[in-house]
Amino acid sequence: MTNPSESTLFITGATGLVGGHVAERARELGYHVRALARSTSDTRRLKELGVEILIGDLEDESALKAGVAGARWVFNCAAKVGDWGTLAEFRRLNVDALRILLDAALEARVERFVHVSSLGVYEGRDHHGTDESTPPAANSLDAYTRSKTEAEALVLEYHRSRGLPAVIVRPGFIYGEHDRTVLPKLLLNLRRGSFAYFGSGDQALNCIYVKNLVHGIFLAAETPAALGEVFNLTDGEPVSKKRFVGSVAQLAGLSPPTRHIPLGLAKALATVVESVAKFRGAKNPPIINKARFKFLGLHLDYSIEKAKRILGYAPPYSFDDAIRRAMAEHRPQAQAEKS
Repeated sequence: MTNPSESTLFITGATGLVGGHVAERARELGYHVRALARSTSDTRRLKELGVEILIGDLEDESALKAGVAGARWVFNCAAKVGDWGTLAEFRRLNVDALRILLDAALEARVERFVHVSSLGVYEGRDHHGTDESTPPAANSLDAYTRSKTEAEALVLEYHRSRGLPAVIVRPGFIYGEHDRTVLPKLLLNLRRGSFAYFGSGDQALNCIYVKNLVHGIFLAAETPAALGEVFNLTDGEPVSKKRFVGSVAQLAGLSPPTRHIPLGLAKALATVVESVAKFRGAKNPPIINKARFKFLGLHLDYSIEKAKRILGYAPPYSFDDAIRRAMAEHRPQAQAEKS
């Protein structure tokens, strides 16, 4: 068995939510961690963890080659994310830059390449226990998820035709400590009273606590039978939009939202408003668009049976425990702003 202290792991996106938690867990396990970070990124937490930092970006071939050199495993947690922008913008960083990293990993003969994708690659419809036998959608609702679909295809191509020892994990909606975007934005809308459910709010949310995800990511790296496979990952229990948002509101000491937009109206508005915004060349996403309808309006329930069977994946944290942990750092600020 390989001694972790004698192994180097290379992580992209380590200044983000997922990559940061992967780095933290890797250091806890005793691995030497090397991370790619832009010169403008906040790397204080990584430095506190004792992470070796390489300055560069996803398109920096020399930095990527230096990152994978001598690395046992590569965790690709970096991506351009968002629900607005052109396909060309997302494709440049999520697909074209990925090819540079894949070439570097192949040349370095890494033992495992774990690519973090998204459950968003599935068709934009209601899902009831959808598993990995359902192919990704050829034409996703938004540019981000379409680029993630193309990225998956590229990783699998490198595995099948060039022998790269790769695995893909598809997490759902990610939340957790050190989240600088999702929970803060939700809390802002809750404080303003501007949040509204699309329909009843009883539709499933495909959420996953970041530490549950990291657990799955390491299983994907460690499990021989995972090679060349794709795995859905969620918290593994029923969580509705209403349960998630209501829990956030309660833990922040805020009133739970009561506003609802009829589902049919929300879908129509998303289509019209997005079309107008694109016609006008809007740089920022409108308050409602197709991607947000997918998140708030659709029933998003995905099977994780394959991950349980092959990886032995069992989420270490229940939703109730996870959301309390995730909200611990936001509650004091929410209370202060409320008063």
